[in-house]
Amino acid sequence: MVLDRELAEPPAMPCISAIVGRVAVSLSTAVVGPAVLFAAVVVLVNVPTAMIVALAWVVGAISWRGATGRAVSGLLVLTLVIMTVKTTITFATGNTFLYFVQPVLVDAVVAAVFLSSLRTDRPFVARLAPDFCPMDAALSARPGICRLFRGLTLMWGLVILVKGGVTLWLLLSLSTVDFILVKSGTILTLTMVTTAVTIAWSVIVCRKEGLLGVPRPDKSGLAPVLSSAIQ
Repeated sequence: MVLDRELAEPPAMPCISAIVGRVAVSLSTAVVGPAVLFAAVVVLVNVPTAMIVALAWVVGAISWRGATGRAVSGLLVLTLVIMTVKTTITFATGNTFLYFVQPVLVDAVVAAVFLSSLRTDRPFVARLAPDFCPMDAALSARPGICRLFRGLTLMWGLVILVKGGVTLWLLLSLSTVDFILVKSGTILTLTMVTTAVTIAWSVIVCRKEGLLGVPRPDKSGLAPVLSSAIQ
């Protein structure tokens, strides 16, 4: 058993296109899909119907992935929790303004979670990374990967803060329909740009670590030590 652990290699890294594909599917399902549906239904019907349709999309996506044996990403679960809370409070109070202002508070909380996790050994991005790329304890413990996770956690925490500020400013400046249309385009653009930076940054670091291309064994000696510790 010890010999097997010592000879164990880190998980083979998928090609860049596979990682980008996973990110695209996750974002399309958890971010783009609900946002586009919500905006379209608001324009065609009304806000309450749009809330139900957007929430139904997320619930349906999770149910479908569960029924077909596919993994449910942490991003999709987070989206479900946030949308459920927003929709419940809005229908309970009958005040649709609360539906649009709640994301500002949610962004503040989520940003705080990201930034406060920098004080721990496992920043928040490290907990989401396995949704998009195979990751074991030895790989996560590499200094270069640790620095990447911390940098990405800081970047996303600050971007989410900016997102909340922009949302509040648009909400107080525009009509409901204009707010939804402008906010959807602005926030989606911000999210896509940040995602592109995340992917590019990760690729650069992974290439420096020798993780792209032909998989290589961990020559640092961390893999057998950490594998023994966690088994």
